[in-house]
Amino acid sequence: MSTTTAAVPLTTQEAEALVTAARRAAEAAGVAVSVTVLDAGGHLLAFRRDDRAVLISGETSTRKAYTALQLDAATADLVAAVQPGGSFHTLPTALDRPLLFIAGGVPVRRDGRLIGAVGVGGGAPEQDHGFAVAAVETLA
Repeated sequence: MSTTTAAVPLTTQEAEALVTAARRAAEAAGVAVSVTVLDAGGHLLAFRRDDRAVLISGETSTRKAYTALQLDAATADLVAAVQPGGSFHTLPTALDRPLLFIAGGVPVRRDGRLIGAVGVGGGAPEQDHGFAVAAVETLA
């Protein structure tokens, strides 16, 4: 009989640390952002929108996190898949879910298991991706 141990869930303290790390990376680059952290079930654990961040960044950060979580992939790696002819071309319109295929969403894993996701919005997509990756790397 084999036993499978569940990954330790993402904690609120870790979620707040992810927000802080992403915001610090963005501040160092002079970019005002919103940061969203979701747990493995897609529930909001932490969120922060900088005062100077564009208002829509709150929504985009959340959708990026949700997309990274649901597809267990960085949104930066999925952009080509939703282009005409791509394997996920119809996915954004086929589902009644808040998917967003713009770089800035990154899954969070512990011991190889998906435990949540971080989404960053407000900068250029490549910047948002970098800020999210920088945050996730702080948990390692």
